[in-house]
Amino acid sequence: MTTAQFVAFNLTLLAAMAAPGPALLYALRQSVAGGFAAGVATGLGLGTMAALWTGAALLGLNAVFALVPVAYLALKIAGALYLIWVAVTLWRDATLPVADSARPGARAFLGGLLVNLANPKSVLFAGAVLVVIFPPDLTLAQKSLIVLNHLAVEALVYTLFAAFLASPPARAGYLRLKPRIDRAASVVLGALGLRLLLDR
Repeated sequence: MTTAQFVAFNLTLLAAMAAPGPALLYALRQSVAGGFAAGVATGLGLGTMAALWTGAALLGLNAVFALVPVAYLALKIAGALYLIWVAVTLWRDATLPVADSARPGARAFLGGLLVNLANPKSVLFAGAVLVVIFPPDLTLAQKSLIVLNHLAVEALVYTLFAAFLASPPARAGYLRLKPRIDRAASVVLGALGLRLLLDR
């Protein structure tokens, strides 16, 4: 395993994190609604689950999904239903004050964890990226280093993201447009959940 391979993995990871999806949308909403602490906790939850998916791919879970498609299907359905539940909750709470609608502390971490758990395609993506970038004969120590690196990158990016979005101008803009932003986020998350549920 070389430094160049690590750099390639991190660049691919950053590109994947920048792509709009449930994780980025959830982190954005939590940071502007709940402030810096809620944004960081959400990001740590998202990053922890993403790193665990990478660890699962390194240990061959993507191969298990290929051999036992019912396991993948069950996880995909559970994930889709969770995203739909988050969407319904966002829509329902769109007009509530921020203090009542954002998830603080441990709930923010758990919410982030569950949002990334809700997308088992992450393990397939991780598996594909890892196969292309790293050699197949990685030791357990090297695999652990890749997982810890993944977690560190995600934690750093989401902390910077939270710091920017929790700033007074971003928060003031969110408060002004909260019902519309939350309902738009609800529609996007609900559509992603439905797509995950119906995609075969």
